Parts: sequence; structure tokens; C-alpha cells
Amino acid sequence: MDGVLFDSMPNHAYAWSHAMTDFGLKMEPEEVYMNEGRTGKGTINILSNRYWGRDATDEEVEQIYEAKSALFNSLPEARPMPGALDLLHKIRAQGLMRVIVTGSATHALLDRVNAAFPEIFSPELMVTAFDVRHGKPNPEPYLMGLRKANIIASEAVVVENAPLGIQAAHAAGIYTIAVNTGPLRDEVLKEAGADLVLPSVPYLAEHWDEVNECIQKNLAKTEP
Repeated sequence: MDGVLFDSMPNHAYAWSHAMTDFGLKMEPEEVYMNEGRTGKGTINILSNRYWGRDATDEEVEQIYEAKSALFNSLPEARPMPGALDLLHKIRAQGLMRVIVTGSATHALLDRVNAAFPEIFSPELMVTAFDVRHGKPNPEPYLMGLRKANIIASEAVVVENAPLGIQAAHAAGIYTIAVNTGPLRDEVLKEAGADLVLPSVPYLAEHWDEVNECIQKNLAKTEP
């Protein structure tokens, strides 16, 4: 969702890096992109172990995450990612299911998504932090997405922007397109396991038919 459907990662990078630093846990914005998709507690514990030599207590996690959320909510609301609606319309026109797999734990998620992308997504085809025990890079979120869609890995394509999400999708055995919407080098996304790295969501939207045809040919070669 963040960095693919919404251009929200700059806000997340600002909020995480400033909130962490305020608690004595120095975090550069680029590190936020590297940890995108990880649960809030997991992200906090990476820094707490680095600087404090231990996991954060539940109270500390709550305080830090509340501070991060307050900063994030004080920023201008992120707009839908350019090209995302066009891409989704093309996907829907082909009769393909659309599944959101996000680490978000926001109860208002569906309202926000429906406002930006009306009649594209449905609640039964959404995987959030409420649905899984293990967040990205564990493959569980994408395996849950497959189960909800009642399909197998070879019938799915993932569009991701974050290394941890790419690792999760790759571990689930799903063909993964990386759209590089952040500051990370293409090589970082390739090393995470992306099958294809593209420069932006608008590029993917413009070239969707060609990309989809290429994917189908590659998948056909791997079938027994």
C-alpha cells in the first residue's frame, strides 16, 4: 500500500526518523525505507537493541509508536501514487483479482482505500497486520493473500516497492515486480529477490500489457 498505492513513504520516513531520534534511537530516513513493511514493534526493537542492547518494553513501544503516529498524522495527507488508479483499472478490466497485502494496522484502511480507488478492492481480499502473526519479510502475509484469493503462487503477481516486501513475496514463491518509488538503488530491490525492477508505478501502468505478457511467458516456461 505505502509506496505503491499511496505516495506516503516520505511522510513515514520523516515521522519514524524524528520520533526514534527523540527517544535517543537515531534512525536515518533511508533506514525507514529498508525496514518498510516490518511491524512497528519490530522496527523499534531493531533500534532499541542497537542503542540500548535490549528489546523495548511494551510501554516503550507504545510511547514511541504513538509519537511516530502523531508526527505522521500532523503531515499533509499523502496522495494516491501517480499511475496507480490507471494500473488498477487495467487490471480490473482483465478480470484479475486485486488483493492488498499491507503491514498496516489501521482500522480505517478500507475507507481510505475506497475513497482513492473506488470499487477496486473488497474487505475479504485484504491482508493487514490483524490477519497475520508474522509480518514481512516472513512470507505469511502473502501466503495469507493467496489463501484469501483461493489461488496458488503461480497464479499471482506481486507489485512491491520495499525490500522486506519483496523478500516476503519471493519466499512465498510469487513472481514479484518491484517499482522503485523511493531512494534505494535498483540493486537493493534485485538482491531482495525481485524478478523485475521498474522505475515507477506510472511506467508499470503504461507498459502493463507488455509486462503481463512477458510474465505469462516466463511462468509458462516454468510449468511442468
